[in-house]
Amino acid sequence: MNINVKKSNEVKIRKLIKNLEKRQIEGFYCETKEEAAELVLKLLEGSKSVSWGGSATLDEIGIKERLAEIDIEAFDPYAFGTEGATKERRLEGMLKDAYLMSTNAITIDGVMLNIDGSGNRLAALSFVTDKVIIVAGRNKIVKDEAEAYSRVKNVASPANAIRLNFNTPCAKTGMCGECIGPDSMCAHVLYTRGSRVKGRIKVILVNEELGF
Repeated sequence: MNINVKKSNEVKIRKLIKNLEKRQIEGFYCETKEEAAELVLKLLEGSKSVSWGGSATLDEIGIKERLAEIDIEAFDPYAFGTEGATKERRLEGMLKDAYLMSTNAITIDGVMLNIDGSGNRLAALSFVTDKVIIVAGRNKIVKDEAEAYSRVKNVASPANAIRLNFNTPCAKTGMCGECIGPDSMCAHVLYTRGSRVKGRIKVILVNEELGF
Protein backbone atom coordinates (compact mmCIF):
# COMPACT_ATOMS: atom_id res chain seq x y z
CA MET A 1 0.00 0.00 0.00
CA ASN A 2 1.12 3.55 -0.78
CA ILE A 3 2.75 5.03 2.32
CA ASN A 4 0.59 8.17 2.12
CA VAL A 5 -2.60 6.12 2.00
CA LYS A 6 -1.44 4.06 4.98
CA LYS A 7 -0.64 7.25 6.91
CA SER A 8 -4.06 8.64 6.02
CA ASN A 9 -5.64 5.48 7.42
CA GLU A 10 -3.62 5.88 10.61
CA VAL A 11 -4.88 9.46 11.03
CA LYS A 12 -8.45 8.21 10.61
CA ILE A 13 -7.96 5.40 13.12
CA ARG A 14 -6.42 7.69 15.73
CA LYS A 15 -9.37 10.08 15.38
CA LEU A 16 -11.71 7.14 15.90
CA ILE A 17 -9.81 6.09 19.02
CA LYS A 18 -10.35 9.56 20.53
CA ASN A 19 -14.06 9.27 19.83
CA LEU A 20 -14.16 5.84 21.47
CA GLU A 21 -12.58 7.33 24.60
CA LYS A 22 -15.51 9.76 24.85
CA ARG A 23 -17.77 6.72 24.94
CA GLN A 24 -15.76 5.06 27.79
CA ILE A 25 -14.36 2.48 25.36
CA GLU A 26 -10.60 1.89 25.20
CA GLY A 27 -9.14 2.11 21.71
CA PHE A 28 -5.73 0.93 20.50
CA TYR A 29 -3.83 1.38 17.23
CA CYS A 30 -1.82 -1.44 15.65
CA GLU A 31 0.08 -1.25 12.39
CA THR A 32 -0.11 -4.99 11.64
CA LYS A 33 -2.10 -8.09 12.54
CA GLU A 34 0.99 -9.48 14.29
CA GLU A 35 1.06 -6.43 16.58
CA ALA A 36 -2.67 -6.90 17.20
CA ALA A 37 -2.18 -10.50 18.32
CA GLU A 38 0.57 -9.45 20.72
CA LEU A 39 -1.68 -6.74 22.15
CA VAL A 40 -4.56 -9.16 22.67
CA LEU A 41 -2.28 -11.40 24.74
CA LYS A 42 -1.21 -8.39 26.80
CA LEU A 43 -4.81 -7.25 27.38
CA LEU A 44 -5.71 -10.75 28.57
CA GLU A 45 -3.22 -10.52 31.44
CA GLY A 46 -5.08 -11.05 34.71
CA SER A 47 -7.91 -13.00 33.08
CA LYS A 48 -8.22 -16.66 34.01
CA SER A 49 -10.40 -17.71 31.09
CA VAL A 50 -11.34 -16.55 27.59
CA SER A 51 -13.72 -17.50 24.81
CA TRP A 52 -14.77 -15.97 21.49
CA GLY A 53 -17.45 -15.48 18.89
CA GLY A 54 -17.24 -16.57 15.28
CA SER A 55 -14.82 -14.24 13.50
CA ALA A 56 -12.73 -14.42 10.33
CA THR A 57 -10.62 -11.58 11.77
CA LEU A 58 -9.60 -13.62 14.82
CA ASP A 59 -8.65 -16.48 12.52
CA GLU A 60 -6.53 -14.17 10.35
CA ILE A 61 -4.50 -12.76 13.24
CA GLY A 62 -3.92 -16.29 14.61
CA ILE A 63 -4.79 -15.39 18.18
CA LYS A 64 -6.51 -18.66 19.12
CA GLU A 65 -3.35 -20.66 18.50
CA ARG A 66 -1.27 -18.17 20.47
CA LEU A 67 -3.40 -18.43 23.62
CA ALA A 68 -1.30 -21.45 24.56
CA GLU A 69 1.59 -19.02 25.20
CA ILE A 70 -0.10 -17.55 28.28
CA ASP A 71 -1.61 -19.03 31.43
CA ILE A 72 -5.30 -18.93 30.55
CA GLU A 73 -8.18 -21.35 30.02
CA ALA A 74 -9.24 -21.04 26.37
CA PHE A 75 -12.78 -22.27 25.73
CA ASP A 76 -13.75 -22.82 22.10
CA PRO A 77 -17.55 -22.94 21.66
CA TYR A 78 -16.97 -24.00 18.04
CA ALA A 79 -14.60 -26.88 18.84
CA PHE A 80 -17.09 -29.32 17.30
CA GLY A 81 -17.90 -27.12 14.31
CA THR A 82 -20.74 -24.67 13.77
CA GLU A 83 -23.35 -27.40 14.26
CA GLY A 84 -21.70 -28.36 17.54
CA ALA A 85 -21.82 -24.80 18.87
CA THR A 86 -24.93 -25.48 20.94
CA LYS A 87 -26.74 -22.93 23.05
CA GLU A 88 -25.09 -24.43 26.13
CA ARG A 89 -21.56 -24.15 24.72
CA ARG A 90 -22.14 -20.59 23.53
CA LEU A 91 -23.53 -19.64 26.93
CA GLU A 92 -20.54 -21.20 28.69
CA GLY A 93 -18.26 -19.16 26.44
CA MET A 94 -19.98 -15.93 27.42
CA LEU A 95 -19.43 -16.68 31.10
CA LYS A 96 -15.62 -16.68 30.82
CA ASP A 97 -13.56 -13.75 32.13
CA ALA A 98 -12.87 -12.34 28.66
CA TYR A 99 -14.48 -12.54 25.24
CA LEU A 100 -12.81 -12.01 21.86
CA MET A 101 -14.67 -10.87 18.76
CA SER A 102 -14.57 -8.49 15.84
CA THR A 103 -17.18 -5.95 14.82
CA ASN A 104 -19.10 -5.85 11.56
CA ALA A 105 -18.72 -2.08 11.23
CA ILE A 106 -17.60 0.92 13.26
CA THR A 107 -18.21 4.58 12.50
CA ILE A 108 -15.64 7.36 12.75
CA ASP A 109 -17.68 8.67 15.69
CA GLY A 110 -17.17 5.37 17.52
CA VAL A 111 -20.52 3.61 17.13
CA MET A 112 -20.26 -0.13 16.47
CA LEU A 113 -22.85 -2.13 14.56
CA ASN A 114 -23.11 -5.89 14.80
CA ILE A 115 -25.63 -8.24 13.24
CA ASP A 116 -25.96 -11.83 14.41
CA GLY A 117 -27.96 -14.95 13.78
CA SER A 118 -28.01 -16.54 17.25
CA GLY A 119 -27.10 -13.41 19.20
CA ASN A 120 -24.41 -14.88 21.45
CA ARG A 121 -21.76 -12.34 20.36
CA LEU A 122 -24.18 -9.50 20.99
CA ALA A 123 -25.11 -10.78 24.44
CA ALA A 124 -21.46 -11.06 25.42
CA LEU A 125 -20.73 -7.57 24.10
CA SER A 126 -23.72 -5.81 25.60
CA PHE A 127 -23.97 -7.40 29.03
CA VAL A 128 -22.62 -10.81 29.98
CA THR A 129 -18.80 -10.84 29.78
CA ASP A 130 -16.71 -8.59 32.04
CA LYS A 131 -13.95 -7.91 29.48
CA VAL A 132 -14.64 -7.72 25.75
CA ILE A 133 -11.72 -7.36 23.31
CA ILE A 134 -12.64 -6.43 19.75
CA VAL A 135 -10.19 -6.60 16.84
CA ALA A 136 -11.10 -4.79 13.63
CA GLY A 137 -9.28 -4.01 10.41
CA ARG A 138 -9.44 -0.62 8.70
CA ASN A 139 -11.98 -2.03 6.21
CA LYS A 140 -14.59 -2.05 8.99
CA ILE A 141 -14.42 1.73 9.45
CA VAL A 142 -17.32 3.65 7.89
CA LYS A 143 -18.59 7.22 7.76
CA ASP A 144 -21.85 6.92 9.69
CA GLU A 145 -24.54 4.55 10.93
CA ALA A 146 -26.32 4.40 7.58
CA GLU A 147 -23.10 3.29 5.87
CA ALA A 148 -22.49 0.83 8.72
CA TYR A 149 -25.88 -0.80 8.19
CA SER A 150 -25.35 -1.03 4.43
CA ARG A 151 -21.88 -2.51 4.90
CA VAL A 152 -23.07 -5.15 7.31
CA LYS A 153 -26.06 -6.18 5.20
CA ASN A 154 -24.34 -6.15 1.81
CA VAL A 155 -20.67 -6.91 2.56
CA ALA A 156 -20.22 -8.74 5.86
CA SER A 157 -23.37 -10.86 5.92
CA PRO A 158 -23.10 -12.29 2.36
CA ALA A 159 -19.44 -13.21 2.89
CA ASN A 160 -20.18 -14.86 6.23
CA ALA A 161 -23.20 -16.71 4.80
CA ILE A 162 -20.97 -18.16 2.07
CA ARG A 163 -18.24 -19.03 4.61
CA LEU A 164 -20.75 -20.87 6.80
CA ASN A 165 -22.61 -22.45 3.87
CA PHE A 166 -25.92 -20.89 4.90
CA ASN A 167 -28.93 -21.02 2.63
CA THR A 168 -29.70 -17.31 2.38
CA PRO A 169 -30.49 -14.98 -0.54
CA CYS A 170 -27.31 -13.00 0.15
CA ALA A 171 -25.19 -16.14 -0.25
CA LYS A 172 -26.59 -16.50 -3.76
CA THR A 173 -26.66 -12.85 -4.89
CA GLY A 174 -24.06 -11.11 -2.70
CA MET A 175 -26.73 -8.62 -1.60
CA CYS A 176 -29.14 -8.57 1.33
CA GLY A 177 -32.53 -10.10 0.57
CA GLU A 178 -34.07 -9.13 3.94
CA CYS A 179 -34.68 -12.83 4.65
CA ILE A 180 -36.25 -14.05 7.89
CA GLY A 181 -35.65 -17.79 7.49
CA PRO A 182 -33.83 -20.18 9.84
CA ASP A 183 -30.43 -19.42 8.26
CA SER A 184 -30.84 -15.63 8.44
CA MET A 185 -27.59 -13.88 9.37
CA CYS A 186 -29.50 -10.83 10.57
CA ALA A 187 -31.90 -12.02 13.28
CA HIS A 188 -30.42 -9.58 15.81
CA VAL A 189 -29.06 -6.07 15.31
CA LEU A 190 -27.04 -4.21 17.95
CA TYR A 191 -25.72 -0.66 17.94
CA THR A 192 -23.10 -0.10 20.65
CA ARG A 193 -22.90 3.63 21.41
CA GLY A 194 -20.78 3.38 24.53
CA SER A 195 -19.88 1.45 27.66
CA ARG A 196 -21.40 2.29 31.03
CA VAL A 197 -18.39 0.58 32.62
CA LYS A 198 -15.27 2.48 31.61
CA GLY A 199 -12.74 0.30 29.80
CA ARG A 200 -14.88 -2.85 29.83
CA ILE A 201 -14.86 -2.84 26.02
CA LYS A 202 -11.47 -2.62 24.31
CA VAL A 203 -11.17 -2.07 20.56
CA ILE A 204 -7.96 -2.85 18.67
CA LEU A 205 -7.94 -1.12 15.28
CA VAL A 206 -5.48 -2.52 12.75
CA ASN A 207 -4.14 -0.64 9.72
CA GLU A 208 -4.73 -3.68 7.51
CA GLU A 209 -7.79 -5.24 5.88
CA LEU A 210 -9.04 -8.07 8.05
CA GLY A 211 -12.16 -10.20 7.95
CA PHE A 212 -15.36 -9.29 6.17
